[in-house]
Formats: sequence, C-alpha cells, structure tokens
Amino acid sequence: MRVTLHVVAGPQTGRDFTFDQHDTFLIGRSEDAQFCLPHDRFFSRNHCIIEIAPPQCFLRDLGSTNGTFVNGIRVETAHLKHGDRIQGGETVLEVEVRSDNMVVNAAGVRSGAMTEPSLITIACLNCGTPSKAEASRPDSKLSYVCDECRDKLRKNPQPIPNYQMMRILGQGGMGSVMLARSTKDGSVVAIKTLLPEVAVSDQSLKRFMREIEVASSLQHPNIVSYIEHGSHNGIVYLVTEYISGMDASRLAKKRGGKLNYKEVIKIIEQTLAALDFAHTKGFVHRDIKEQNILVDGSYPNYLAKLTDFGLSKSYKQTGMSGVTMVGDVAGTIAYMPPEQVRDFKEVRPPSDIYAIGMTAYSLLTGAHALDIGPNAGISETVKAIFEKPIIPIASRVPDIPLRVSAVFETALAKQIELRWRTAGEMREALLRADAEFS
Repeated sequence: MRVTLHVVAGPQTGRDFTFDQHDTFLIGRSEDAQFCLPHDRFFSRNHCIIEIAPPQCFLRDLGSTNGTFVNGIRVETAHLKHGDRIQGGETVLEVEVRSDNMVVNAAGVRSGAMTEPSLITIACLNCGTPSKAEASRPDSKLSYVCDECRDKLRKNPQPIPNYQMMRILGQGGMGSVMLARSTKDGSVVAIKTLLPEVAVSDQSLKRFMREIEVASSLQHPNIVSYIEHGSHNGIVYLVTEYISGMDASRLAKKRGGKLNYKEVIKIIEQTLAALDFAHTKGFVHRDIKEQNILVDGSYPNYLAKLTDFGLSKSYKQTGMSGVTMVGDVAGTIAYMPPEQVRDFKEVRPPSDIYAIGMTAYSLLTGAHALDIGPNAGISETVKAIFEKPIIPIASRVPDIPLRVSAVFETALAKQIELRWRTAGEMREALLRADAEFS
C-alpha cells in the first residue's frame, strides 16, 4: 500500500510525495516543512500536517490564518481518501491511494502493477463480527479486533499459554500489562499484550515480530530484559522481566507532582547510560517519557530501567496502529523534537536526547517545558514545538543549581547541532554538574 500526494496546482505543480509506511508530512511557509511554500502568501508558517499510515491518511489544520480546504470545504481535521483534493492558497494536492500487486503476464513473468486497494470483508478474531477493510489484494488475509473487543481485551486480557495471570499492572493505547507467573519455573514476569488498532496483514504481523526480536537483543542493566514473545489468538504478547517498583511518572505523582533534583539526576543518568548503549548498537527508542522509565528501590539506591525499546516505532511502522493524531496523543507528541514531528520515520539519536530532556524537565518541575496548557490540543502543541521557546527551569523551580538546569536545557535545543552530541556526553555533563553540589 502507498499514498501519493500529487501537486496539481500552484507554484510547485508536478511535484509528488509518496509514502509507503507510517509518516508525517508538514506543509507551510516554514523551512521546517517537508513541503515548503515560501512564495504562497496564503499559507501560514506551519499550516497543516498530514499523518499517513497507508492506506489511511489524516489531515489536521494547525490553526492557519486562511484555513485548509478539502474538496472545497474548510476543515480543522479530515480523514482523506483516494481522489480527495487539499487546498490552501494557490496550491492544490490530490490524494492517490494505491496497492502494489504482482501480476503474471502470458509469458509467466511476474511484474508489479499499481491498483486501487481492494475492499474485503474481515471478521473480528474475538467475536466474529464482520467488517470491511482496504487490502492490497482481494484474497488478502488480515488480523482484526473490533473496537468493542479491543476495549474488553484491554481491561480483561486473555491468558497466555504457560503463564498464570495474577493481576493487571496497567493499560495503555497498545494494550495491557499483566503480572504473571511462569508455570515452568515459577518466575514472576510482566506480560504486555499488543492489540492491533486496525486490520493488519500477516506480512505486517511477521515484520512486527521480527522488529521485536531484534530489539530483544539489547541487554543492559538499565534496560528491561525481554524474555520471549509470540502470538495467541491473533494477539501479540511480549514477556519481560518484572520490575517491582513503579514508573517515574507515578513516582513523581506520589510526591506531589515532582521530584527532588538529586532524585531526577539519579534516574536520568541511568536512563542516559541505557540510551548511550542502545545508540551505539544502532537503536533509537523514539518514545521516551516518564511512563517508560521504571524505578525500583529507594533513593539514593534507585535502579532505573528503560522499557518498551523500539516498541512504539515498530508498532506504528509495521501497521499495527492507524493514524495516531486522531486520538488524544498530544502528551506524547509534546515530547517530540521538531525533526520527529516533521519526519516521523527518519528519527536519529538526537531525538531521544531531546525527549530525555523533556522527561527530566517534567520530573523536576511537574510542568511542560513549552508554554502550553495541560489540556493543549495537538494543533497548539505542534505549533509550540516549532515556534515557542522553552520556559527556563529556574523560573519554575528556582532552587535547582543552574549547572544542572543547563544540562537539561541544552538537550531541549530545537536545533539538533545545539544539543548534546551523544547520550554519553550528556550523562558525563550531568554527573559533573551533580558532583559540584554533593
């Protein structure tokens, strides 16, 4: 499956932008935009953003002055389909959705052909309720769990073979986390069940499992260890070591919303050690936040472990999720640096460094680094990421040493070249700043 945006009118007529995996596409006069229109005066700097997860395509206006139009109607948000036309000012883009099909000619030679996606009937794996979905071929086999069953399975996950379920530890967008005991050796583990949000092809499920297998090779004292993974009744599960503490977000809430800077340093320096190790192995986390840092023990003997390494990336890029900007994900987007919002699939280690800076800022201050309200929507959040400076830590919590604040604020530079070059370099700077006040 692929989505192509054809520029059919305006100063850049004839340009095409093609997407075959989950990505974002920013349009505006800003140099940050993938589709930069500096000479179209009707466009705002950051005009609109399109999220694409072929065959799905979702548009969101970013509070533009002159508006974004789909088929002549001004919209704030819109699900796009094949043939739709997007307009802002003089520029018009047409949406094309196609699938790659292999055809065999009279000589028996296989070749690629582009056709419109097929609409096929699928049944929920759990309850059997039929539904319709777009697929590459009329005979495609897709795994699908309906919305009602997804909600039920998130609240009451199915038992996993060879494990005795004990209790639910948490629930999130991708599924649930359960405390369980192995029936083979009695060890206590955590099991994450991952529910596809949309109909997923067998090929995508296999790719997702391969991605998980690759990520499971990361062995480090500050990374939660993978034990095994598999699928059961169409639901993917992931078994990891169990950390008896709580995530850093819950720890901060337990303390009234924020932590002492010494505690934050202890948690963040260990997380940076994990990141430095992973980055040297070629892995980028892409979803660093307080909820993904598990903390065991008590200060000063905290043991921090980073979890869900690469899970967000593989979940999205292999088609397990739909277009995420439809839902309430402003909190997650708020931790993304400009380059990750602008180019979702091409994320490098500096994006993790920015996110760890955001995480530390939140743990230190109990607030967001950007000047946005706690209930800010996605449009407001995206504009702030590109256009608003961070609020200095000192203005929120004056008693934090400036050398410590500077380490975190350097990580939050909008320009990649102004951030720490590596997680290891940031960790060393943080430990040096801490040593001055010990």
